[in-house]
Formats: sequence, C-alpha cells, structure tokens
Amino acid sequence: MAKYKIKINPKNLPVFDKYWHYQKSVQSPDIDVKFFRKAYKEIFDKHAVLLREDFCGTFKLCCEWVKLRERHEAIGLDLDPEPLAYGKENYYPKLNSKEKDRLVTSEQNVLTAKLKKPSDVTVAVNFSYFIFKERQVLKEYFQNVYDNLGDQGLFLLDIFGGSDIFDLPEEETEFEDENFSYYWDQEDYNPILNHGLFHIHFKRKGEKKRKNVFNYDWRVWSIAEVRDILTEVGFAETRCYWEGTDKDGEGDGEFKPSEKGEAHCESFVAYVAGIKK
Repeated sequence: MAKYKIKINPKNLPVFDKYWHYQKSVQSPDIDVKFFRKAYKEIFDKHAVLLREDFCGTFKLCCEWVKLRERHEAIGLDLDPEPLAYGKENYYPKLNSKEKDRLVTSEQNVLTAKLKKPSDVTVAVNFSYFIFKERQVLKEYFQNVYDNLGDQGLFLLDIFGGSDIFDLPEEETEFEDENFSYYWDQEDYNPILNHGLFHIHFKRKGEKKRKNVFNYDWRVWSIAEVRDILTEVGFAETRCYWEGTDKDGEGDGEFKPSEKGEAHCESFVAYVAGIKK
C-alpha cells in the first residue's frame, strides 16, 4: 500500500494536511455511527454488527464503528490508495488490538465489490455516490449494495439540496480553535443535467487561501430519484431522515423519519434509507 506521511518543514511546523482539515471541517464520524446504529435498531429491533463503508477514504468512520461496540465489525472500500494509506498511518494505529482485528479495508470498486459475508449496514456518505452521473450506473451501484446486504439490511446515503444550489454560493466556516477557515465553493450548476462543480478551499491563519484542495464534479441527485432507484433494485421500503432545526433556523444534527420537507429550504442535508427485509 502507498504511504501518506505528514512531513515537517525546517521551522518544525507541520505542512498542510488536507485530510486532517477535511475531517475537522465536514466529518463527525463519532456522531454518525451512533445514528446508523440507532436507525438499524429502530427498524429491525436488533443490533447491527457489520458495517460496509463505501468510498471510505481515510475510513475514520469504520474506526469509530468498531470502537462503538465490542461486537462491531467494519469493512471500508475505496479505489484511491492515498486516503487509505493515510488512515492506516493516522487512525488505525489508535485502535486497540481487538478493534483492529474487526476492521479491514480493501481497494475495490463499489460497483463490483464482493463481501465475504453480507453487511448489516452499508453507508455512502459525504455525497460520494454523486460521482455517478448516469442513472443506470447509479442503479448498478445500488444493486451491488442490495446484493451484498443481509436478509435484514439497511443502506444509508446522505444527500443535500435546496434553493442555494442555483445561486452558486461560496460559504466560509471559521474554526477559531484550530486557526483555519473552511470554504465550500460551488463554481457551476447545469439545471438541465443537474450537474454541479464544487470545490473545498482552506485558509490557515496568517497564510494565503489554499484553493481547490478537493474538487467534485457531481450530478446532484434528488431524494425522490434516489428512493425510486432503491425501490427498483429490490429494497422493500425507503425512508427519508430529515434534519431538524435549532432556534436560529440552522440544522440541529437530529435526523428523524419524515415525508414532509421544508418548502422554502435554502440548504438541507438529509439521509435516504433503503431497507431490505
């Protein structure tokens, strides 16, 4: 496996670590895995054991899953060796020996991946499946997930949308404790094809903005489209988990099943679930 190491510059300061900044900015894997476990328990009245994380990158989510419960097992799938190597060198060593035994990663294409045993929960987060722009290709992916789930299996995908997608915004989020800012930049959107071009920039205090650290050329799928395709590949039921709002009108991080979203929501993040019974 390739290696990903953080080098030290002559002033003894760490060079910019894009994966660390990404994790701090957009991920909350310790919270996410609790939601996955809760959703599965509510649906099937038992605990999930094996988690499959597709497009797993640095597989921080897999690490949090095996830490959450002694019986939990995880497999992370990704085609890019660099983030996998980063996780191997930065997250995996922090697990204890038993947790390490219950986690594996594999350089596999999620369209053709095969598991040695079926997963209880499969997740595709950070909108990673938006990379599939053609409906037939997305359907092939969903079919692979369905075929590799157990008889009682749950597939969870996060999804975003809202009217802001037409405004091409660049949004800045300051992380004062970490001395950097994160920027989500939408450069382009084609409403005919629902294709969008997105970038992530970072700026550390006292330094120039690092532009286009991560870039995404996506099709922005709708909740209805995703649910329709899940049904077509065989899922017995689909659900939408809509995020609640706090007193300031911002997302509160609490996702609950709902069939009614906010009509004039400028920006939302939700989960779509495919339930195999």
